Parts: sequence; structure tokens; C-alpha cells
Amino acid sequence: MPRFVQFTEYGDVDRLEVIEVEKPGPAAGEVRVRVTAAGLNPVDFKLREGGPAAAAFGVMLPSGNGNDFAGVVDAVGEGVTQWTGGQRVFGARRFYAQADYVIVGPEHELHATPDALPDEVAGTLAIAGRTAQASVRAVGVSSGETVLVSAAAGGVGILACQVARLRGATVIGTASPSNHEFLRTIGVVPVAYGEGLVERVRELAPQGVDAVLDNAGAETQDAGLALGVDPARINTIADRGHAARIGAQGVGGADARPDDLVEIAERLADGSFVLPIARAFPLDDVREAYRLLEGGHVRGKVVLTTS
Repeated sequence: MPRFVQFTEYGDVDRLEVIEVEKPGPAAGEVRVRVTAAGLNPVDFKLREGGPAAAAFGVMLPSGNGNDFAGVVDAVGEGVTQWTGGQRVFGARRFYAQADYVIVGPEHELHATPDALPDEVAGTLAIAGRTAQASVRAVGVSSGETVLVSAAAGGVGILACQVARLRGATVIGTASPSNHEFLRTIGVVPVAYGEGLVERVRELAPQGVDAVLDNAGAETQDAGLALGVDPARINTIADRGHAARIGAQGVGGADARPDDLVEIAERLADGSFVLPIARAFPLDDVREAYRLLEGGHVRGKVVLTTS
């Protein structure tokens, strides 16, 4: 029988379980996708832990898990015209993505997976890709500017750095030393985070910093202020409460445009962008996958596979 990842109570990673369910059927206007890969995101474990995040997203127990997926169209409901069986697709379905099958509707919420893009990468794009595009757009990055990006080796950070560079910006990215050489390979100037960050950035950018993309927390936002960045050109996805206090922005994936994911996927497919997969786990090893993600310092994305 098909498998489905769920949790029946809030708590740590051990609350996750893989259960067997009936194969879902698509209703009118819906598409059934046989999932091949399902990406992990930090928001997943924040929802599983309960608290304000779970309340904001309307979690109802028992709850399915995950959001991002890629796979193959398996069946279509009445009235579906865009998709037919066998087509490779990727997309998002909050609370249902980590499973052997997922139902998506309306049909326009799916995207065609480019031929050259592996499902393991496509299945991690929905949140990171949209967030990277929207956050760079929010601070108005343009050619000749310098942008500070925190957690630059994470899933959102890697893509945001490349989007900013595509716009002609110089990008300085915070990361642990083990990720510095990787950042150089994608044209990012690496810098260590932590005490002394402002001084290190000043040395790297004596001309100043124009915008900040915070993917880590208040430290990055405060560094931006100390560097003289206009709060309106500081955006966070990590600490929106602090952003509100200092007048910064809190734009995320919900503010993305319909074609943002398509552009990201095409650039990954043609090799102009990269998104490393830190590790792929079988669906049944979902707990181990989240232990890796929650441990931090992951380069790129963690993904579950169903075969």
C-alpha cells in the first residue's frame, strides 16, 4: 500500500511515522502525482514542534508532513487539460508532500520539470526557489550593488546569492569555514559569521553594503544597520519580529510571482545555477533526514526519495 508521513502529536523528530494509506483518487480538476522526491524545509519541523508556527499554518492533528515534491503524473481528474499521464512535474502541497502519491489541484499549481533537472533537485524547489526570488526582489538588488546574504550555503541562501549575482550584484555570504570554498565556486565572497562580522564585512566591502538578505536571524539584521544599510533594504525570513522592530522587511515565498519557480528550474537545468543535495534519504528514513537538517550547517538541501 502507498506510504504517507504523518505525526499525531507535537514534539521532536521521533513523532514522525510512516503509515500505509489507500491510494488517493483525483477529483475533478485535480492531478495525482506519483512522488519520486520530497524536499525538507526548516518550516516543516517548526510546524511539527507546535506553538505559534503550527497555529499560524492551521495544523490539525493528525497531520501529514512536508511541502515540496517532484514526480510523475499518475492520473488526472475530469476537466484537467494541462497534464497527461507520464509527465514529470514538481510543486508544493503543504501537509501531503511526503508520501508515495499526492493530489494537487487546481492543475496550474504544478510545473513541468525540465528534462535535464533531476527529480531530487526539482523536489526541493517550491519553498527555497520562491523565497529566494521574492527576497531579492524585495530589497531591489541591482547591478553594481553589494549585498550581504546570511546562511549563504543553505537552500534559500544558495539560490538567493545566485539570483542577486544574476542581477549584477557583488554578494558577500556568511557561512561556516567548511562552506567557504563552495561559495567561491558560485561567485560569492565568503565571510565567517559571529563576533566581528561587521568589521570583516567592512574589510571586504570598503565601498559599503547596499542591501541585506537575512536567512539566519537578528544578528544579520543588526549587522546591516551597523553597516549603514537602509532598514527598508534589509529583508528577513528568519526573525520577522526583530525586522518589525527595526523597520526591515519580512518578505518570503508567499510574495513570489507565478513564473519565479519556472525561472529557477530552467537555470538549474541549464547549469547556470547550482543547488547541491546534501543527502538523499529513503522515505522510510524520514526521522534520520530531519535529524540531519535540524543539526544545522547543511549545504544545500536534504531530500526524501520513494524508490
